[in-house]
Order: sequence, then C-alpha cells, then structure tokens
Amino acid sequence: MQEQESIKSIPSNRLQFFPIMMFATIMGLAGLTLVYERLNEIFFFPSIIATLMLSGTTIAYFLVVYFYVLKIIKHKDEVKKELKHPVRINFFAASSIATLLMSIIFRHYIVELSQIFFIIGAVLHIFFTFYTIKFWINNNLEMQHSNPAWFIPIVGNLIVPIAGKGFIDDSILYFYFSIGIFFWIILFAIILNRIIFHNQFAPKFMPTLFILIAPPAVGFLSYIKLTGNLDFFAQILFNLGIFFTVLVFIMYKNFIKIKFFISWWAFTFPMAAVTLSSILMYDLTNFWVYAVLSYILATITTLVVLLVAKETIVHMRKKEICIME
Repeated sequence: MQEQESIKSIPSNRLQFFPIMMFATIMGLAGLTLVYERLNEIFFFPSIIATLMLSGTTIAYFLVVYFYVLKIIKHKDEVKKELKHPVRINFFAASSIATLLMSIIFRHYIVELSQIFFIIGAVLHIFFTFYTIKFWINNNLEMQHSNPAWFIPIVGNLIVPIAGKGFIDDSILYFYFSIGIFFWIILFAIILNRIIFHNQFAPKFMPTLFILIAPPAVGFLSYIKLTGNLDFFAQILFNLGIFFTVLVFIMYKNFIKIKFFISWWAFTFPMAAVTLSSILMYDLTNFWVYAVLSYILATITTLVVLLVAKETIVHMRKKEICIME
C-alpha cells in the first residue's frame, strides 16, 4: 500500500486542493478488504490477505480523514466551494460511506470500534443525504450536472443496515433502506434520461458509470441482511447488479482511453459490491455457477483496485493530484 506514503507527501500549499473525492479511495480499498474477508469465510482463502488489506485500508482511512480535517481548519472557503459544487457535493457522502465500511470490516475484529464507526457513519450519512437532496431542490441544476455520482448519497443508506444489524433496532435500519431504494429508482430515471437523450459525460466522469452497479448490488446485500430471505425481490436486485456489471463491460471502449482522474476510483467499490453479492448468492444457494462468478469478479476487482492504486501513486508523484482544476 504505497498510496499511504504518497499521501503523506502532500505539501501544505496543495492542501487546499485536497479533493473530497479522495474518500472514494477508501471505499474501493474497504470494498476489496470485505471481498477477501468473505473469500476467507466462504472459500477458505488465506486470512493473511484480508488482514493486510484491513491494515492498509485503516491507515489510508485515517490519513485521508486527517488531511481533509486539516483542510477544513486551514481552508474553510475551499470546503464551502465543494459543498456548493453541483458534482462534488455528492462525494461528501463518500466520507460517511467510508466510515460505515470501516465499521463492517472491523465487525469480526473489534466490535466496540465497529460500533463507534457505525454511529459516526450513520449520523453523518443521514445528514449528507438531507443536505444533498435539499441542495438539489433549492438550486437550479442543469441536466449536464446529473451523473451517476448522484447515487453516492443514496447508496450509503443501503449500507447502513449492513453495518448496523445488531447495533440498533431494525426499524431504524428499514428507514435507511427505504430511503435508499426509493431514491435509487427516482435517480436512475433521471440519469438514464441524461445518458440517452443528452450530451455524453465529460471524460473524467465516464468512470462514474460503474456506480450504476452499486445500488442493486448493495441493495441485495442489505435486503438479505434485514430479512434473511432469498425471495423474488432479492433475486431482482441481484440480477440487476449483474446486468449493469455486464453492461459496463460491454461498453469497455468508453473507458480504455480515458486519461487518469481521481474519479477512476469509481470503478472500484461497485465492483467490490457486485463481487460480495455473488459470494453471498453462492453462500445462500451453493450453486456452482455463483462460485465461478465470485472467483471471476474477485479477480477483476483485485486487478482494478491494483491498477487504480498504481495510477494514483504515479500521478501523486507527478503532483497531478491535489491541484486546482
């Protein structure tokens, strides 16, 4: 995990441009950590991989939190600009999602720490959900502002039941789940309208198409966590996650020539989410097809995270990250 070393080297005059999108790196790393934890539980992968991933993700999480808190203290105006930006505002929820994911990965190690992460993440996320929706309603957004990153404040509500089962009453978890499912459907219609009938996304936002995978994949994990039933609705969520995964891979030509942006991390967490949903489906059904699918998706997810992490380190060393855009 050389990424942590690269983050440490951020000079103070670039701190003001430390992007809120950096929390997407934690989402990707935490997602991959969860994949290897589940591979260890279901397919008996060596536990050392998950342990190393846990350590690296934890270090990266606290580094990103440290630098962004420092930015809040020293460059409040830049943070306010991000909070008023029609695209970047959606990535503030990535900080609460990253915290919720930290809760999940620590669940089997330090329960007390897991619960602390959950409380902080759940409170932050419901705040960002209300804040972001209020921003959408009160500002005259243009169709070109819409992109799959809008799903980020919504998907986090679906993660809350996964992280919070056993910590708080299920009725509160259903509250979060209801918000996530409802607004996923609404926003999907808006985003599909943008994709089909309006101009193409700018190249830096093309990776966010992978976020289309996350709501049904995470929704499936959350629904099973809440109900324990592999019923008709659960099957719909799982299959939609697989459908969108196949769709974005069919569109591979849209991604292969894109210049590196920090938005490349949008590739990572959705891939981890659909991998986790496949592993869970195998655990529930013991159908060998899902085992094969789990191995394939786990391999792809690992390669994607390694590639994006490598490019992030390379561009940090070139001082092409944390600069004015």
